[in-house]
Amino acid sequence: MNEILIHGRHLAGPILLALDLLGTFVFALSGAAAGVKSKLDLFGLMVLAFAAGNAGGITRDLLIGAVPPAAISNWHYLAVSLLAGLATFFWYPDIDKWSRPVLLCDAAGLALFAVTGTQKALAAGLNPAMAALMGMLTGIGGGMLRDVLINETPTVLRADLYAVAALAASAVVVAGHLLHYPPLAVVILGALLCFWLRVMAIFHGWHLPLARSRVQRD
Repeated sequence: MNEILIHGRHLAGPILLALDLLGTFVFALSGAAAGVKSKLDLFGLMVLAFAAGNAGGITRDLLIGAVPPAAISNWHYLAVSLLAGLATFFWYPDIDKWSRPVLLCDAAGLALFAVTGTQKALAAGLNPAMAALMGMLTGIGGGMLRDVLINETPTVLRADLYAVAALAASAVVVAGHLLHYPPLAVVILGALLCFWLRVMAIFHGWHLPLARSRVQRD
């Protein structure tokens, strides 16, 4: 099915499903790449690929009551995750050489997940503030679980403008919803804002202020 129903509401049509699957593939690539760097075997690599690509969406769906979660009820999510994992397993040296493009793909995946997650939360009837938080969670959840599984500090806690970029995209979608703007135009605008913020952080080091330690003050 190309649509998810909850309380009689359509949560995802073909366009949102396609965006969701694209974001899943991109994040699954990042999970598989982390598995290679951590010297995991093929099974471990696949687990990381699925976790990175789907944990955020599964958490969101459980919280908004869209059960079973799309990543479990729709086989396309598993297939896309496994495809990304196999591609990384066999062609990791080529993927690793293009580290900067992979970062840009990660930024695109973050943008796609943030806007689609927010749209699904709004369709489920959540209030605007919580819908924005659900959108952010959709974008950062997979990466957080990936990093925890390989015993690293989650990227979202130390990367430049990661969660903030996702929250900005979610806020745009929520604002457009409240102002009754065309949903597709709002989704595109929010995704572009998130992607631009991440690109600025990657290429120009944009980040939030850091707390000064005692050593720095001395």
